[in-house]
Amino acid sequence: MYNSNSQKFFLYARKSTDVEDKQILSIEAQLVELREYAAREKLFIVEELIEKQSAKIPGRPLFNIMLERIEKEEASGIVSWHPDRLARNSVDGGKLIYLIDTGKIQALKFPQFWFEATPQGKFMLNIAFGQSKYFVDSLSENTKRGLRQKVRRGEMPGLAPVGYINDSRTKVIVVDKRKAPIVKQAFEMFATGNYRILDIADFLAKNGMISKTGNNCKIDRVSRQILSNPFYYGHFRYLREIHEGVQEPIIAKKLFDAVQLVLNKRSKPWSKPRVPKPYLGLFRCGECGMMITAELKKGHIYYRCTKKSKKIKCNQCYTRQELLDSQLSTMITKVSLRQDWANEMLKKLDGEKIELAHSCGAFVGEKREEIRAISSKLQRLLDSYLDQDVDRESYLVKKENLLSFKKTLEEQIARIQQTHNAWLEPMRNWIIEAAGAANIASGKDLEAKKVLAQKIFGSNLILSDQKAQGDALIPWAALCAAPPTRGLERDRGIEPLPKDWKSFVLPLN
Repeated sequence: MYNSNSQKFFLYARKSTDVEDKQILSIEAQLVELREYAAREKLFIVEELIEKQSAKIPGRPLFNIMLERIEKEEASGIVSWHPDRLARNSVDGGKLIYLIDTGKIQALKFPQFWFEATPQGKFMLNIAFGQSKYFVDSLSENTKRGLRQKVRRGEMPGLAPVGYINDSRTKVIVVDKRKAPIVKQAFEMFATGNYRILDIADFLAKNGMISKTGNNCKIDRVSRQILSNPFYYGHFRYLREIHEGVQEPIIAKKLFDAVQLVLNKRSKPWSKPRVPKPYLGLFRCGECGMMITAELKKGHIYYRCTKKSKKIKCNQCYTRQELLDSQLSTMITKVSLRQDWANEMLKKLDGEKIELAHSCGAFVGEKREEIRAISSKLQRLLDSYLDQDVDRESYLVKKENLLSFKKTLEEQIARIQQTHNAWLEPMRNWIIEAAGAANIASGKDLEAKKVLAQKIFGSNLILSDQKAQGDALIPWAALCAAPPTRGLERDRGIEPLPKDWKSFVLPLN
């Protein structure tokens, strides 16, 4: 039993998630040991204080409250597992020793450490606090050294960005096979300039990329941590410095640069949500030439002239979206490519690819020489920085520019190796797209239909008297002019030639 004259103690237990606390007993284990120790020593415990915070820096709330209450003489002693539970920094350690000097703290009790309020006892306590601080400082320095070595290996410390995962087995960042294609598509969408950052956030959310709270990613996070993150093309930023990474890129730097151009053009992200008007911006008025806008009335979308012309009084009326969609589908169908023609044209392209294979060694050699020169400049720049001939800010800027230029040259090499047949892939894509135009025209995806219509007709689409009209662009115009069936194919045009086509070709001279 404890009488009223017994010395009063606070029982203080602490554990943080820091690395230096890994070997420390859990809070529950500390409480069990300290309660048994207090009972064994017959110590009167006023209150148990439990804190889950690091002691590396001053400012622990419960610790400061405990000292204030000791100054108010609510207790005159502290029971804790070890001195390093009370202080790992010089400020908190100094406060404790000062309170001992002034008599506010008359006793400190530790199961693992002996202390008495004598000059020798305070000296040993000061050494214990110093050892705790030294352990934290040396551990921090060793951790920083390990991080610097990791950066030199091209591995970014920290959590992997969206589209990558931290491999717990190899301790490296690897591509998330499921999310990476979605991130790449987000970059491609934004690079077109037709999407807002809010649209990209909605796109990511629809594909399962949401915050830990279950909400859509914030616009600022999408802009800063995804669209502006060099990690996705092979570099990474650490302590404001750009480094070459060993991780697999998700996108090309050319695409990243295109996204940065769009971001720079936007002073602030758009926040107003879009009204679902899929054909908005596609047509002009056939009477006054103004743009066609859209309105939602009684559950249906109607398109009409903005009537902003100051010279012409426009009398055009509203056109319902269903009617406009039907007319646009008919127009697209007229320029679709027959599947048998498409198959024949794709075969011819395969033959062209074999015939047009060339060497581009000279260009590649020149660019590789430039890369070697940049590598030499990077080494000289590093030497100058280490010799303190160049200040840190100038070093960081010059290094980032050189690495960016080096990456651009590397991508040029990869790209030029395919320029000898660069036209084949766009041509192949156009043939496939033209062959699939009929399916899009008959489908219900109005956004896909709008995108295809923009490719086919450009800005030639007009709406007059509730009728959609427009001339197709080249090469779509040739499909529009070609009859669906014929006995003999012409010697010119995009359709495949008959097997005896040579008998129909006139001499060129």
